[in-house]
Amino acid sequence: MGSLFSGWAASETIGSVDTAFILLGPDHKVVVDAYDDPKVRGITCYVSRAKTGGIQGGLGLAEDKAEASIACRQVGPISFVKPLKQQEEVFNQSLSVLFKKLRVVRMVDKQRNTLVYLTYSDKLVDGSPKNGITAVPVDRANTIPLQ
Repeated sequence: MGSLFSGWAASETIGSVDTAFILLGPDHKVVVDAYDDPKVRGITCYVSRAKTGGIQGGLGLAEDKAEASIACRQVGPISFVKPLKQQEEVFNQSLSVLFKKLRVVRMVDKQRNTLVYLTYSDKLVDGSPKNGITAVPVDRANTIPLQ
């Protein structure tokens, strides 16, 4: 699963729960994956997302729902591999065979020395993309380096 997320150094499926029984093929699920930020050591993001089951889902042909939740946390000492862009997409995953993607963007709130992570789908749902946000404050003694 981690290979679908470009730019993230490590990924791990934490678990999943079945949400609907499907007679043929895998059940519909909510999957929780952990992704380590490749440019910020000590930050892990947990993303939950719907995964469509059935025969098409089992073959990778189903379109997953454009709904996800994100929680990023400090899991160790924070250090920066290199200066960060003010805003940058840190990973994305295809949710359908064609165009829909789940994206995560990292933003730097310089005034508050905080990293903000936004997840959204690039397919509009009822006129606006579904989205979620989380923030990780960084100790003021460790200023976030910007490009």
